[in-house]
Amino acid sequence: MKKIILLISAFFTLIGFSYASEVNVFSSRHYDSDVQLYEKFTAKSGIKVNIVSGKDKALQKRIIEEGKDCIADLYITADAGRLGAFQSKGMFQKASSSVLKKAIPSNFRSPYWFGIAKRARVIYYSPSRLSESDLQGMTYEDLADPYWKGKVVIRKSNNVYNQSLVASLIANNGKRKTADWAKGIVNNMARKPKGNDRAQILAVAAGEAELAVANTYYIALMLSGKKGPEQKAAAKKVKPFFPNQDGRGTHMNISGGGVLKHAPNKTNAIKLLEFLLTKEAQEHIVNNTYEYPMIEGVKPNQLIAQFGLNFKQDLKTKVSSYGKHQADALKIMTEAGWE
Repeated sequence: MKKIILLISAFFTLIGFSYASEVNVFSSRHYDSDVQLYEKFTAKSGIKVNIVSGKDKALQKRIIEEGKDCIADLYITADAGRLGAFQSKGMFQKASSSVLKKAIPSNFRSPYWFGIAKRARVIYYSPSRLSESDLQGMTYEDLADPYWKGKVVIRKSNNVYNQSLVASLIANNGKRKTADWAKGIVNNMARKPKGNDRAQILAVAAGEAELAVANTYYIALMLSGKKGPEQKAAAKKVKPFFPNQDGRGTHMNISGGGVLKHAPNKTNAIKLLEFLLTKEAQEHIVNNTYEYPMIEGVKPNQLIAQFGLNFKQDLKTKVSSYGKHQADALKIMTEAGWE
């Protein structure tokens, strides 16, 4: 009888060890370099990382439908608006970590999710047609000025990056002023919104528009040559401009992750998040995705650092506000005729 009890105890100990030595990540980030990063974590910690990749809507739908039976521990995605919207559905749990709290500025985290990298949404121009002095003091608000009529390109209103940008304007200027701004943007569009962020940059390079709104890492991606020689050549024809330098600073967003409500491996999930905020992991991220580091002491990849390291970031507007204003942002854009 004692032998049987010991065997059962050993069996459950073994199961417990196996269960405790893994973490399940649901991620909408599409970088192969993330997989390499998780492998580094496993080598250091002994904790196996199981990854389920997919698009946000599909992953969120699965997490919600499976409920308590969902194996996911961590949900990782790009954009604070997505994280905030998912949080509002009650899908995250609070994760207490002094390491994360110390590493991540309060502006880029919430009690439920944490930023692991930063990205800026900026204005692109062609230095052959405009000089930086022509844009000096320019703000996001100025994009709606009639001076730029027929000269601006930007993605569709259903793009989450745009929704978060507009949400930040709501947080700073209120819904009424932001609604007027959105109408101004629509009036200033050089064409109907289409394509991804790189398509907007390409439009400026081709002379189809004077200004484009896109995230910073896209020009670095194009300059890297990973998107082909034509896009590399086009990227050399444009430069990013960082708006609102005389005010609140340039609009910032994040890639980030949160521990899910029914996570079976919460402790390991927090350990993985903490690893992603180490110098080693941050250097890996910035040199593969061209995002900005979340922590001090790590420099961005040179392909983006060449455009300036000391620009003023918007640290006033908490990225957690993006999810709160997301629905209003989409409504404002839709009512303005922003396709």
